[in-house]
Amino acid sequence: MTDHSTVTATGALATELLDEARAAHSHRTARTLVSGTTLRSTLIAMTAETELAEHDSPSAGTLHVLSGTVLLRTPSRQWQLSDGDLATLPPERHSVHAVTDAAMLLTVALH
Repeated sequence: MTDHSTVTATGALATELLDEARAAHSHRTARTLVSGTTLRSTLIAMTAETELAEHDSPSAGTLHVLSGTVLLRTPSRQWQLSDGDLATLPPERHSVHAVTDAAMLLTVALH
């Protein structure tokens, strides 16, 4: 199945990106897997205790945790997400904190 040009082996890539994140000064790394006119999917890897600072939310998006545990936080709430969890991004500013080493697939609508 992975010989198709539009199929990505996310498990293997997540492992590779986590290795890169461990060596990176920022302790995180990302790779865009799908980029079109209406949709973008990005695989993000973060080491434990790394934070993606608070930022604006896209018009629509999801965060799918492939491995590890993260906290998706807004000013008033937080959700703990672990292996296999898929969450709709809240329609407000939010941050992501890696509780453990984690790999996530972020998918956002561009319009």
